[in-house]
Amino acid sequence: MTNMKIYNKYIAAIALSLVLASCKAPMATVIKDEMKENVPQNFNQEDQGDANNNSGTTPWRQFFTDPDLVSLIETALKNNQELLITLQEIEIAKSGVLAKKGRLTPTVAAGIGAGVKKSGRYTSEGAGDATTEIEPGKEMPDPLGNFEGGLMANWEIDIWKKLKTEKEAAVAHYLSTVEGKNFVLSNLIEEVADNYYELLALDNQLDIIQQYIKLQQRALEISKIQKEAAAATELAVKKFEAELAKSKAAEYTIRQNITEKENQINALLGRYPQPIVRKKESFMSTVPQTVYTGIPSQLLANRPDIKQAELELKASKLDVEVARKEFYPSLEISATLGLEAFKPSYLVKLPESIATSLAGELAGPLINKSAIKANFQTADARQIQSLYEYDKTILNAYLDVANLMSKVKNIDQYYQLKSQETKALDQSIDIANQLFKNSRADYLEVLLNQRDALDAKLELIEAKQKQLSTVVDIYKSLGGGWK
Repeated sequence: MTNMKIYNKYIAAIALSLVLASCKAPMATVIKDEMKENVPQNFNQEDQGDANNNSGTTPWRQFFTDPDLVSLIETALKNNQELLITLQEIEIAKSGVLAKKGRLTPTVAAGIGAGVKKSGRYTSEGAGDATTEIEPGKEMPDPLGNFEGGLMANWEIDIWKKLKTEKEAAVAHYLSTVEGKNFVLSNLIEEVADNYYELLALDNQLDIIQQYIKLQQRALEISKIQKEAAAATELAVKKFEAELAKSKAAEYTIRQNITEKENQINALLGRYPQPIVRKKESFMSTVPQTVYTGIPSQLLANRPDIKQAELELKASKLDVEVARKEFYPSLEISATLGLEAFKPSYLVKLPESIATSLAGELAGPLINKSAIKANFQTADARQIQSLYEYDKTILNAYLDVANLMSKVKNIDQYYQLKSQETKALDQSIDIANQLFKNSRADYLEVLLNQRDALDAKLELIEAKQKQLSTVVDIYKSLGGGWK
């Protein structure tokens, strides 16, 4: 009895030593998210912000009204390879949660086994078997067989909540992959819409070039007639010919750009090259949607990239907790229940063939903790890195919206002025052509007017494209596009 008390004291002393040694775990760096706390009240001083109006919460099917564009987006959401890859990342993260959850419960396995063993006669085991009778008059077999079957269980008791923390970290990472998928959705819709508007702009620029070519052909014919009438020179004819050739070359450049832009959209839609269904006629008359920005704090809830960064920060903090708890001892319990005998026929002899075991193990690191310390320091550094990444995401989101708000206003003014310039130059072309016919204007005046008018019309089309694309970009920057 006295020996048992001494034995229990030794066990308690060892366990206490493990606990005390493990409690010397280093402390994690305490981080504070100041960027989130200091988000400005408004995007600029002029805009007071209306929390009730935020275009970022509008579902994309309501935001985009062009049926051809909606059809393209729907195809992209089904077939885009990057999106499909992201969906598999979600499945991987979901499996990670199940794996961590499984560690919280005992592991139970069933197994059977058979073997044979022959011990030396002059060993304690061999000598003991030689003098042992299984039954009166029946010696122990030599060699000795062993047949067994039963259940085996193993369970790590989560005394420090380490396994639970691992599961919480896996859940946070899984949720971050879901937000990552939403961010991919938002980017994909923005990219499809931007390329669609660029394609329509190229279509309209091609029409302008073709109209300009016809205009130059007429001017060339007039210059030839005037040359025959000695009202113009060969130099004027050659200048008009050169300008016509230049415009035809530009036409083929635009055609190539249209082909590449169509294939760029097809790539986003995950399909081989084919024509993109669209209506170019209404492009220049399309009025951009009015975008309401709400207040900056809504970005934290609307933008999936911010929510993803926030969840990754949460997961990294939990990873630090897990790494710190590696310094603590772990408690594992193992148990077996089954049948064991040296002959198969003896397996059914109960209770003699029943074999059981139960063991508990408390173990913790004492010496050479360098690997555990390294893992902890890595997790702590990643926690700080995640905070910086989160802060950067918030700042970039705010700046994106602020820049695009300014761009929307400035591009609208730019478009209005380009419209005025185009109208004035169209009128000047008619005047110059009429004067040229009557030999009252030089051919250079006609050429310069035509070039200026062409450039202005192409720039006007580009301004319309930027108008529409900027609205799409700010919609995405406000967190729209994934709902």
